[in-house]
Amino acid sequence: MYVGVGSGNPVKRRAVESVLEATDAFDSDATVEAVPVDSGVSEQPVGHAETVRGAETRAANVLESGEYDLGVGIEGGVARVEGASGLFLVMWAAVDDGETSGLGSGPSLRLPDAIAARVESGEELGPVMDDVLGESDVAKRQGAAGALTGGSLDRQSALAAAVSGALGPFATDHY
Repeated sequence: MYVGVGSGNPVKRRAVESVLEATDAFDSDATVEAVPVDSGVSEQPVGHAETVRGAETRAANVLESGEYDLGVGIEGGVARVEGASGLFLVMWAAVDDGETSGLGSGPSLRLPDAIAARVESGEELGPVMDDVLGESDVAKRQGAAGALTGGSLDRQSALAAAVSGALGPFATDHY
């Protein structure tokens, strides 16, 4: 099986690899490749709808190349959640084979107020986290998820949860 992940970010590729390796329904020899594609949404998606659209667009754009059995799109965004205060980091994954598609979300993590204020003023979360942590390329390592949970949940694991949900229609016959 040849799987394309619609991003050049190695964390997203590793998240997909980890899920495929752990799922009995997939060949252990699946090849997973990073495929940088356009998301069709803003650099910092806001709201669940825009974040889902970004994941779906990435998956579809991977398939357009004609080389992959599965296209996987993963998109992180920020959203307000009805009934909860604050701004949350959200993540969505989409998987598509041209006939069947699946969607799944990862955990939602409340952003600290100071970080949320910067994002709401127009900054992208990744560079804000780099600045706050005094590091670079946080999004390619622990991600905001790792920083905001004291390392108990890293970005790869959080994204893997979203990918696991999106692979449901491909991994079981319950759909």
